[in-house]
Amino acid sequence: MAHLHLALELGGGLGRAGRLGVLARALLARGHRVSLSLRDLGTTQHLLADLSAPCFQAPVWQGRMEGMPPNEASLAEILLPQGYFEVTGLCGLVEGWRSTLTAVRADLVVADYAPTALLAARSLGLPAVALGGGFACPPAARPLPCLRDWEQIAPQRLARAEAHVLNVANAVLEHHGAAPLPCVAALMLGDDALLTTWPDLDPHGRTEHAADWHGPLWQRTATEAPAWPVGDGPPVFAYLKHEHPSQAAVLAALVEAGCRVLCHMPETMPGRPPPVIDPAIVYVSHPVPLEAVLPQAALCVCHGGEATLTQALLSGVPTLMLPMRLEQFLLARRVEGWGGGINGARVLGDWAPALHALLGDGRWRAAAQAFAARHAATTVEERVARVVRRLELRLQ
Repeated sequence: MAHLHLALELGGGLGRAGRLGVLARALLARGHRVSLSLRDLGTTQHLLADLSAPCFQAPVWQGRMEGMPPNEASLAEILLPQGYFEVTGLCGLVEGWRSTLTAVRADLVVADYAPTALLAARSLGLPAVALGGGFACPPAARPLPCLRDWEQIAPQRLARAEAHVLNVANAVLEHHGAAPLPCVAALMLGDDALLTTWPDLDPHGRTEHAADWHGPLWQRTATEAPAWPVGDGPPVFAYLKHEHPSQAAVLAALVEAGCRVLCHMPETMPGRPPPVIDPAIVYVSHPVPLEAVLPQAALCVCHGGEATLTQALLSGVPTLMLPMRLEQFLLARRVEGWGGGINGARVLGDWAPALHALLGDGRWRAAAQAFAARHAATTVEERVARVVRRLELRLQ
């Protein structure tokens, strides 16, 4: 059978690692050989500890680049400080990827937000597939879209960034005698792009017929579901991180609204004290089995990570989203646009009105339930199997 190398280079959170983990298990069950390169081997260990596949450290840019605008407005501007500013540095990253792909004898590269892995595969003549949500898989064969259309971003600035990234990437390909890329979108998409999302979660607003939609993939959690706080108030599941500046204020507002809160906060595991101590809040440091918890919830509060947000909506639960990164903000804006939740980035200090609306106005829950009904035809296992079949066809 074939050897597939699964690569994760950019982006934070655990959703992408979990997606690659569930895909790796399905490929192994089909008799394929699998290896992985990950951006962070430490924080992903608990997700992948039982995986019978070698894991490598992904070659990632360690330096700092001065002079970049603070408001990255395109994927090209995101790539520039990740090694795409000058040829020598990118050559080093590509050499790292080439060494890994050669050592494992990869037959196919599957890249989840790993453009340099795709670039290295192209330099080696290896087939390569991009996998993931809409953010890192932009529309094909056109200039990269502006990711901050609410700001006055000069088109010339976007064009300069894209031209720079393309020139540097193509210089590396020329060094290895490989065919040049026509545009930066081609760098992000590889030979094929499998979008593990749906149009109503796509930040680029593509239609059903504009891309190859396979639906979200995530890894189920095998732990036992924790108990909700006692009481009669509406149950709210929250997945929050300490670094969000409003997490304490939101938790306090939930308590003030009479909610019973089950809060997954990973930072409480090393002993950091919780931000709000109240009998109405139960903190859990380990991952929570969302398929058991979310169907009981009246509301989900999260940062807009695709895995948690999608599972809440598929349970018919509206969301309050507190984005921490541009990718999460764009997804939150998309969901708010069709009524599945409120984008907390535009809430100015007072959280009570947003919570009152989400808990008391049935339109939000109705929109989430309509989303769940639209996408009830397949399970995550069926979607994983479909992606595996597509990868096997690509190998043929």
